[in-house]
Amino acid sequence: MVSSRCKVIVQTELDKLGLHYGIINLGEVDITQDLNHEQRIELKAALLRHGLELMANKKAILIEKIRNTIVEMVHHCDDSPKTNFSNYISQKLSRDYTYLANMFSEETGTTIEKYIIIHKIERVKELLSYDELSLTQISYKMHYSSVSHLSNQFKKITGVTPREFKKLKHIRQVTLDQL
Repeated sequence: MVSSRCKVIVQTELDKLGLHYGIINLGEVDITQDLNHEQRIELKAALLRHGLELMANKKAILIEKIRNTIVEMVHHCDDSPKTNFSNYISQKLSRDYTYLANMFSEETGTTIEKYIIIHKIERVKELLSYDELSLTQISYKMHYSSVSHLSNQFKKITGVTPREFKKLKHIRQVTLDQL
């Protein structure tokens, strides 16, 4: 689950199946009852109809938690964490960052750092399209060391500068679930 819409879908499907649950967070649901084999199959099918999946593999669950933590810190927090991303992820998931980074790379074929950069650039694209903040303000908000650093990273990922991006209205943003 990577969005509020996903949370609503999961809640709706759990209600339809009459399953009891506690907290629904991004990528995690606390089902307060034991599921029998039939219920698990029904839940899996219901989620698949919406492009979601039921995960039981501990590695897959941890990868999803890493992804959700990154989405949360880049897209849903008004201020990025005051600590660096590696410390934030490690603290949030109560795991050693080296372990998380190695597992993430092995399972996804990309590094956590690259995944963060992709999400930061998508967030920058979003902020640029709103046209409410200057590039300097966006750079500060997204915790870049300078406007130049942001611009260079933006061009490396998108192929255009932030200024060129603002002029090109036809470049569409990628939805979070496509990243």
